[in-house]
Amino acid sequence: MKILGIDPGLRVTGFGVIEQTGGKLLYLTSGCVRSGDGELAARLRVILDGLAQVIGEHRPDEVAIEKVFVNVNPQSTLLLGQARGTAICAAVIAGLPVAEYTALQVKQAVVGKGHAKKEQVQHMVRRLLALPGDPSPDAADALACAICHAHGGRLGNVLTKNLKMKKGRLV
Repeated sequence: MKILGIDPGLRVTGFGVIEQTGGKLLYLTSGCVRSGDGELAARLRVILDGLAQVIGEHRPDEVAIEKVFVNVNPQSTLLLGQARGTAICAAVIAGLPVAEYTALQVKQAVVGKGHAKKEQVQHMVRRLLALPGDPSPDAADALACAICHAHGGRLGNVLTKNLKMKKGRLV
């Protein structure tokens, strides 16, 4: 099964594609879609087109995307939500199922603790996928999201549906 992980962002949207065969994970590709500056609609189009290209080239079976967290700045949260919605649309247009994970769930699955730092996520992604170097922070977050899905997948969503996170742990 091929999994596309997405770390949504208005300026930089990270993506990572892995393949899961049994218990093994294989790195296929990762990178970033950079929307630059300008009008919001044009930037969202860059994200949509960029992810559509990744989907077309790598033909993932499922998509895992990070959920938006509430930011101190409501305007930033709204803009991030629009970028995230655009990323989800790219998957839905391609007919792919989308799983959603909080940053705490992703970090817990990859690092072992929900409040891990970006550098820790990069390091563990590198080790889990046997990469020659650390991926960029945005690509690492996207790959981590894909790894989280591979480790828990739909079963994890079903099991945790009625549970809540507290200090990075399910309760």
